[in-house]
Amino acid sequence: MIATIVNCITVFVGSLLGVKLTARINEKLKEVLFICIGMISLVIGIRMGQEFTKTLYVVISLTIGGLIGYLLDIDAAIMRFGSFLERLVSRKSSSGNKSDSNFAHGFLNASVLFCVGAMTIVGSIKAGVEHDYELILTKSVMDGISAVIFAAGMGIGVAFSIISIMVIQGGLTLLAVAVGDFIPALVISEISGLGGVMIIMIGLNLLKIKDIKTANFLPSLLFVALLAAVDPYLPFSL
Repeated sequence: MIATIVNCITVFVGSLLGVKLTARINEKLKEVLFICIGMISLVIGIRMGQEFTKTLYVVISLTIGGLIGYLLDIDAAIMRFGSFLERLVSRKSSSGNKSDSNFAHGFLNASVLFCVGAMTIVGSIKAGVEHDYELILTKSVMDGISAVIFAAGMGIGVAFSIISIMVIQGGLTLLAVAVGDFIPALVISEISGLGGVMIIMIGLNLLKIKDIKTANFLPSLLFVALLAAVDPYLPFSL
């Protein structure tokens, strides 16, 4: 958990630095920042998306998980939670400044970017099983730099993604302590690959190419993990 706490600190500090820069950035420069973080998201997503080996598992999981996510409207639920955090911060703020309209989007997009990926999964497993924190600490530096850019474009909501990091990454680390030795390599690769697809969705959103409710596809990660886990026991290869 020590490495996860460090990760939260780097993201929080990076977000504060990004917010400080916001006041000095006009709308045109903000648009440039959105293009930058959109392109960065696409590059990260494409790189991660190449990690899966079972294309059919990803297709099935993305389809079923996406349909379930849309029926449950997970994206709206997370946005409501982001809005709740925004109102909470606004009440505690002594200033009369207008709340950042991008708060919930910043929270959501940063949460997905920082929590869905090979470094999160593999790093948590290595931290929990081997007490090797190098990967998570490397990720912490990368996340901190990304947080500066994200927060400069999307506001203080990015800082609150540390809640997601603590719950998801911290939870994975604790889970790895218990069952890390039994997690197949295929499960990690398929989750990472599908996570890359979701980060590509974020990039498309930020570049205003397509409005995708990314969080609605979160159940897909569970389905692809289950399919990858049972793969060795199937009588045929997919």
